[in-house]
Amino acid sequence: MIYFASDFHFGIPSWKSASSKDRESRVFRWLNTISEDKDLKALYLVGDIFDFWFDYHTVVPKGFVRILGKLAELSDRGVELHLFTGNHDVWFFDYFEKELNANIHRNPIEIKIADKSFFIAHGDGLGPGDYGYKFIKKIFRNPFCQWLFRWLHPDVGVALANFFSKTSRASQDASRPFLGEDKEWLIIFANEKLKKSPHIDYFIFGHRHLAQDLVLKDGKSRYINLGHWFGEGNYGVFDGQELHLKKFE
Repeated sequence: MIYFASDFHFGIPSWKSASSKDRESRVFRWLNTISEDKDLKALYLVGDIFDFWFDYHTVVPKGFVRILGKLAELSDRGVELHLFTGNHDVWFFDYFEKELNANIHRNPIEIKIADKSFFIAHGDGLGPGDYGYKFIKKIFRNPFCQWLFRWLHPDVGVALANFFSKTSRASQDASRPFLGEDKEWLIIFANEKLKKSPHIDYFIFGHRHLAQDLVLKDGKSRYINLGHWFGEGNYGVFDGQELHLKKFE
C-alpha cells in the first residue's frame, strides 16, 4: 500500500496552540492507523507539512516531536518516506534526509508504481497565472537569499515567515468555490501535460485545499487533490491497482 497526504500546516496559529495540537494529534492517529497496515510500503507527504520550516544548522524549530518521532519509526521499519517541499516549507535542506532517511522532492516527479504512472507535485507555481508567486519562489530558492535569511535570529525569522504564511494560506482557502475545470490552474496544467505525456494515470497534488477526484479530458487519467487537514483529514491510498481518496475519522 502507498499512502499520500498533504497540507497539514503544522504550526498554525502556533505550535503550542490548542488547534495546532489537535491537528497534530489527528495526523499522529492517522499515522498510527496506517502503520498497522502490514502492506505499507511508502508514504508520500506532498508539501506544506509545516506552515513554516527552515533547516538551520544547529536549531530545530519547536514542536512536532511526536510526528517526527513517528516518521522516524516508520523509516526504521523500512517504509519509504517521500517529503515534498510546498510553498510554506520550501526550505528543507538536509535535516530530514539525515534524521529520517527521507527522500526530499523539491520539484514535481514522475514515477511508476506497479503498472501505473504518477505525476506528483505540491502544485504551487504550476499552470497559468500566479506570476507574482512564481517570481517570489525564485527568490526563496536563491542560495544567496537563503544564506541571508539564515543570519536572522530564529525568533525574528519565524515571526516574519508566519506573517507572510497567513496571507499565502488565505489564497488557497477551501472555502473558495470550485472554479470549474477550465479555470482551476492545476487541472489546466494536468490537461496540458497529458498532451505531451499521455501515459500518466494519476496526477496527485496538494496546495489547493480542496479535495477532489476528477477524470481529465482524455477520459481516463485522474486528477487527485489531497485537500487539507484543518477541518477534514483527506488522504489517498494506492492498493497496486486503484487509487482511492479517503477521509480519516
